[in-house]
Amino acid sequence: MAALLVYSEKIDTARELVAGGKQLAAALGLGVSAVALGPGAGAAASELAAAGADTVYVSEDAAFEGWPADAVAAGLAQVADIAGATVVLVGSTRRGKETAPRLAQKLGAGCVSDVNGLIAEDGDLVAARYAFGGATTAREKVATPVKVFAVMPKTFSVEGAIAGAGTVETPTLDVKSSVRVVDRRAKEGDHVNLDAAPLIVGVGRGFNAREDLALGDELAGALGAVVGCTKSLADFEWLGEDRIIGLSGAKTAPDLYLGVGVSGQIQHTVGVAGAKLIAAVNKDKEAPIFAMADYGLVGDLYEVLPALVERLKNV
Repeated sequence: MAALLVYSEKIDTARELVAGGKQLAAALGLGVSAVALGPGAGAAASELAAAGADTVYVSEDAAFEGWPADAVAAGLAQVADIAGATVVLVGSTRRGKETAPRLAQKLGAGCVSDVNGLIAEDGDLVAARYAFGGATTAREKVATPVKVFAVMPKTFSVEGAIAGAGTVETPTLDVKSSVRVVDRRAKEGDHVNLDAAPLIVGVGRGFNAREDLALGDELAGALGAVVGCTKSLADFEWLGEDRIIGLSGAKTAPDLYLGVGVSGQIQHTVGVAGAKLIAAVNKDKEAPIFAMADYGLVGDLYEVLPALVERLKNV
């Protein structure tokens, strides 16, 4: 049976792709296979098999250490041939964005990147992705026999997914990387995983100075939330790139997103549209963020945040 193949180096994203892939595969009459590569691939394979993949192909070949895009693409191409894959879903993470087009080239396939919606329609797949800076959504099809889609994290949900007991196979793959790692250095600053954060405080241009972001940190601490930001604050180097939410950063789906001093430009809000609850604080009552917020407070963040933090501490 032809297969729909899924892969991401991030296990949470891979599980999402399995869950969404099962629904698409059922509509297209395909089986669902998954791939786990690199360090810890054996443990990841067990999780993906339990998540519902019919077959999981696993390789801990040393060539996949660090997930170099050329080696991963080569390995995925070989697994796609073994599995008889006609559709490949790759998580559109930073590594996935580089891997997907390389894989498509090896398979002679068309590729759509940064997909935020994928449906089966009339026996074919239709991908949705933001266009014109997020102002609209384009619907795109791939005409080649094999199709590759780089799917954004949080596009599919694992809620309600039916557990499975798929088989695990360990094919021998012939891969090597032309990349030679000469040094590794820890990235300066902290690291956050906005994709998985249940509570997010978003900060924007409403803050007048870098040191004032401490107000956002205090609010996040009182809520037990993670701080994210608009791209402009990362451009100012007030916060790291890992904190960016939107077209240039993470697509999130938290239980609560609280935007503070965030105007609500589409380039940012496309990254929080999946939040279950959206709240906003902004002194401009006409700020676009209020159009999508479930709750909004018009006020100066320098007055609102200290009062809000104090109230939360007393709850």
